[in-house]
Amino acid sequence: MDNHGYQENLHSYECLLAAGSWKNISEKAGTALPALRQFLQETSDWTFGHLGFGMKAETMQSGTQLPDPIGFADCCFFVPDTLLLVRENKVLISSYSMETELVYRQIMDTPIQPDTQIPSATLEAAMSAQDYIRRVEALKAHIHRGDCYEINFCQEFRAKNTVIDPVVVFNKLVSISPNPYSVFYKWENRFLMCASPERFFKMEGGKIWSQPIKGTAPRFKDPEKDARSAKELVASEKERSENVMVVDLVRNDLSMICKPGTVKVDELFGIYSFPQVHQMISTISGQLQDGVDLVDVLQATFPMGSMTGAPKKRVLELVEAYELVQRGIFSGAVGYCTSDGSADFNVVIRSLMYNQEDRYLSCQVGSGITWYADAAREYEECLLKVEAIRKALESTTK
Repeated sequence: MDNHGYQENLHSYECLLAAGSWKNISEKAGTALPALRQFLQETSDWTFGHLGFGMKAETMQSGTQLPDPIGFADCCFFVPDTLLLVRENKVLISSYSMETELVYRQIMDTPIQPDTQIPSATLEAAMSAQDYIRRVEALKAHIHRGDCYEINFCQEFRAKNTVIDPVVVFNKLVSISPNPYSVFYKWENRFLMCASPERFFKMEGGKIWSQPIKGTAPRFKDPEKDARSAKELVASEKERSENVMVVDLVRNDLSMICKPGTVKVDELFGIYSFPQVHQMISTISGQLQDGVDLVDVLQATFPMGSMTGAPKKRVLELVEAYELVQRGIFSGAVGYCTSDGSADFNVVIRSLMYNQEDRYLSCQVGSGITWYADAAREYEECLLKVEAIRKALESTTK
């Protein structure tokens, strides 16, 4: 189970750092995308930012009345004051406020601080196992009635009145669970510590790729048991049905912005192994229509199929009816676009969200519910996904 092809074929940079804000926009869902298009046209520079799940109100006309304990903006993008790119053992630096040589020297001269123990944080489920199972069974009844075919149903694990060092927690999280689309992201007094294995989309040179994940199985220290777990994943009718549904959904989304006949499935049911889990990942690509920009792509594809289900419109109504809190930046995307129109965005999963002012720490996890889903096993899958995050909060250091 080699991840080499998954991570390297569409590889852009080993690491990116965007610090400070030379100029920025922060918008609520409704007119955010037109504002973003104007911002991108006016700046014509490297731009970083995020879209929260609440942007579904604009792209899918799906509002929300659920509480939002973290409070990330629906849409925020900024041109960084200082930008560092690491690629093939080279460091590229640009800065609006400092000489690049000074930036480099400050980084190299900054000493590594010794770790000091601080109290750990404990995540508690906001929904009991019994309540989760009851809600999954209710969702399966919707599937049986034909309301939808598959739904990504999420639950929250949280810690209130908690003080953490977000940088330290992120470093520990990615040491436990290193993943190709990890990101540390700060907006005002909110923090995202994300160890995502999933790419939302990459667009470059008139082409777009999307790599949805659907299908999860545990890793084991015993090689034979571990290999068996991966084989069971690819053979699972339930997991394959989830994956093929999201592939069809992505193909449909991309067909709205790609040239006719160019959308194709480059890989179906690929099994890739990460430190905590095996994942089933498919890759879909297409040639973009002339004139299609980042905003067109977001309008056509957000929110991503792997975090919604099919059909999207009805699934988003069910999310509002059965989940307890807004997803916020979870199930959203963080990424960047370049001055030539290329872009790369992740799917915000396997993440901690922290409101430093309110001292509220949140982690949401979900799984795909189909007619074949066993509610108790889906709950176990959620616990598996949150395991690495819980470990990162045990005896956290700073």
